[in-house]
Amino acid sequence: MGASVKIHELVDAMDDISVVIGEEHLDREIVISDLSRPALELTGYFCFYPQNRMQLLGKTELSFAERMTSDERYIVMKRMCQADTPAFLVSRSLEPPKELIKAAKEKGIPVLVSKRSTTRLSSNVTNFLEERLAERISQHGVLVDIYGMGVLIIGDSGIGKSETALELIQRGHRLVADDRVELYMMDERRIIGEPPEILRHLIEIRGIGVIDVVNLFGVGSIRSKKTVDLVINLEHWDKNRQYDRLGHNLDKMRFFNVEIPKLSIPVKVGRNLSIIIEIATMNIRAKEMGYDATKTFEKNLNNLIRENTQGD
Repeated sequence: MGASVKIHELVDAMDDISVVIGEEHLDREIVISDLSRPALELTGYFCFYPQNRMQLLGKTELSFAERMTSDERYIVMKRMCQADTPAFLVSRSLEPPKELIKAAKEKGIPVLVSKRSTTRLSSNVTNFLEERLAERISQHGVLVDIYGMGVLIIGDSGIGKSETALELIQRGHRLVADDRVELYMMDERRIIGEPPEILRHLIEIRGIGVIDVVNLFGVGSIRSKKTVDLVINLEHWDKNRQYDRLGHNLDKMRFFNVEIPKLSIPVKVGRNLSIIIEIATMNIRAKEMGYDATKTFEKNLNNLIRENTQGD
C-alpha cells in the first residue's frame, strides 16, 4: 500500500487552512501530491476528471461558476464529488458556493478554505504533499550539517560514527539524525535526510547511552532535515591498501536516481576524524566553487619538472 496523507494532517500542518464543513470526515486520505484546478469540468466535460486529487478552486473557477444557474452549479458540483475525491480547497478566503457545500455534505467530503492566493496555496500544499508522499528509504548512518553542507557519515557498526558526530556538534555543527536516516527524493537532484520521529534530537554513545542533543547543546545544535550533499564512508585502516593521496578518486553513491559524491576515510588510532571530515567538506565545497588544490599541486609539479628539464 502506498503512502497517504490524511486531511487532518494537512490542516494541522498549515495554519492558514481552516475547515468549512466535514470535520467528521478529515480522515479521508490524499494519495497523490498533484492538485486539480477544475476548468473544463465546470463546463460539464468530465472525460478526464482527476477525481482522486484535491480540487483547488480560486477566483477564476468561482467567478465562472457564478455565471451558472443554481441548478447547473449543483449538477457540476455533484459530479465533482466522487468517492475518492479527498477534499475541496478554496483560496483567498472566498466563500464556497452553497451548491458545493450541499454536494460535499451528501458525499462526506470536507471543504476547506485558505486566505492564501491560489498560486501560493497550490505551491505550499503541493510541496507539503510531495514531501509526505515521497518514497523513503532508511540508511544506517549519521547526518550532520557541516558549514551548510549535509554530510552523511556511514560505515561499519562501532567504527565511531556517533562519537565523531558528537565532536562535530561540539565544534558548532548541527545534528540532523543519528543511527538511522530517512531519505527521500525531493526532486531530480536533491535527496533529503531526516530522523525517524522516535530518534529525533537523540544520539547514542557507547558507554554513555542515549543523550538529548537539544538538552545538552541547545536548539542551535540540531536541524530537522537537510539535503544530502556528501557521503563520508568510515572504513578500518588496511596497511596493505593503497589510499588516494591526491584526491583524484571521488566516488559516487546512488540514492533513488540521484548520485551523491562519496569519500572513503580510513580510521585508525590517532586520527582526528571530526577535523578530517570538516576539511573534506570544505574541500568539496571549494571544488564546487572552482578551487581545486589537486590541480594547483599538479600545475606546480609540472612547472617544477619543466624548469628542471630546461636546466639540463
